[in-house]
Amino acid sequence: MELPQLRSFVAVVDTESFTRAAAQVNISQPALSQQIMNLEKELGHRLLHRLGKRAVPTEAGQALLERARRILREVEDAGRELGDQTSLDRRIAVGAVQTVMPFLLTGLIEDCRRTHPHLHIDAREDFRADLVTAVVEGELDLAVVPNPVREPRVATEVLLREPLLLVVGRGHPFAARKEIEVRDLAAETFVSLGDASALASQIRAFFGDQHLQPRFGYRCAQVATLKRWVAAGMGISLLPRLARQPEDGDQLVYLRLAGSDLQRELVVIRHLQRYRSRGAEQFLEALRRHVADYQTGLAAANPA
Repeated sequence: MELPQLRSFVAVVDTESFTRAAAQVNISQPALSQQIMNLEKELGHRLLHRLGKRAVPTEAGQALLERARRILREVEDAGRELGDQTSLDRRIAVGAVQTVMPFLLTGLIEDCRRTHPHLHIDAREDFRADLVTAVVEGELDLAVVPNPVREPRVATEVLLREPLLLVVGRGHPFAARKEIEVRDLAAETFVSLGDASALASQIRAFFGDQHLQPRFGYRCAQVATLKRWVAAGMGISLLPRLARQPEDGDQLVYLRLAGSDLQRELVVIRHLQRYRSRGAEQFLEALRRHVADYQTGLAAANPA
């Protein structure tokens, strides 16, 4: 049993296609097919059903699959660990959702380029579900996402709990008020991130719990677009406190919802079993300090 055979087998299962698997592992399709045949011959079991253009694992293939993944993961981790010990240069990949990356991680990555010159950081902004999958599959060393995270293969560490704030344009009637009740929102038009956004899902669930059905008239992919639309008076929205920036003051007003404890919990997620490189640990320590500094700054700006 050889590593290339296992890589090819896992690739076929993941893609359900010999053609796509061959492209993924960068060999010809006949060569990949031969590797699978040799593996089946060595193990004495047929591992894949060919269903037209699809390929799915047999019962024996399913039994091999998790062991193959574990073997490949161990080999990859061994390479990372040896790399950690033989080189000062380290590369990691981190991710965050759209309401975190520009407001929390971007500044930290910029700081790390100065304070940790040998730490090379690749970054990815994406939706929570895609980031969790990327951590599970080893594409990311860690990611910052909102709870809940329902994936048993990842470890979670709480970083920050923060309120969701009502955001309105300066010209909106709410802007002159000090307190807004949830029931006041029933007739309003909302600007929202797309349906795949964890924030949008949380807001819809909140309104469902409140038995309200406000109109979601505008959807966008980026927080910057959402703010522009709110500032233009197209609607109002809810954003985490982290998204409130000093430059918003000229056009936007942030308000708490009276009688509501609407908040989110940000967690950093990592794979439970993968090797934790020194670079990932360095970044995580810097992230913890960065969050602590942010919270200290909030406390100083809003003393009790």
